[in-house]
Amino acid sequence: MLKYVNTGVVFQEIPDEVTLAINISNCPCRCPGCHSHYLWEDIGLPLNTEAIDDFVVKYGQDITCIAFMGGDSEPTGVQGLAEYIHENYPQYRIAWYSGRLRLPKGLMQSDFDYIKIGPYIRHLGPLNSPTTNQRMYRKNPDGMFVDITNRFWRKEFGQETRQA
Repeated sequence: MLKYVNTGVVFQEIPDEVTLAINISNCPCRCPGCHSHYLWEDIGLPLNTEAIDDFVVKYGQDITCIAFMGGDSEPTGVQGLAEYIHENYPQYRIAWYSGRLRLPKGLMQSDFDYIKIGPYIRHLGPLNSPTTNQRMYRKNPDGMFVDITNRFWRKEFGQETRQA
């Protein structure tokens, strides 16, 4: 069963979106240097359709996107919730942050509008580092995914820094 520990409305996880980030526990990736190692534990509240309904009631029009931060232990559960949101709340875009190197076979990418893939590797840095191994993809209107990782960078005084 998917479980979440906490949520937050964030502005920098998904470009051009006001995102409800749902932090999912029981992460199997356990990346060295992870800033959210508390999510390695199997803790929290059930993340199911009722929880999604509660989030929609609570946040309503204050958000444009719902992001699953983790869920690699149960990717079919994440996909099922993405399907539910698209069917019942089509006004929201859906994002998934996965720490895996590649998406599981059989996963329907079309259920997501954004997908971040890749483990955190300390010496390569996070998404806002030009040397990162992680990649963020956005679904275009034609259904194809394009790499938008560079949206997390900006040039400032000759150096790459995180976009404000």
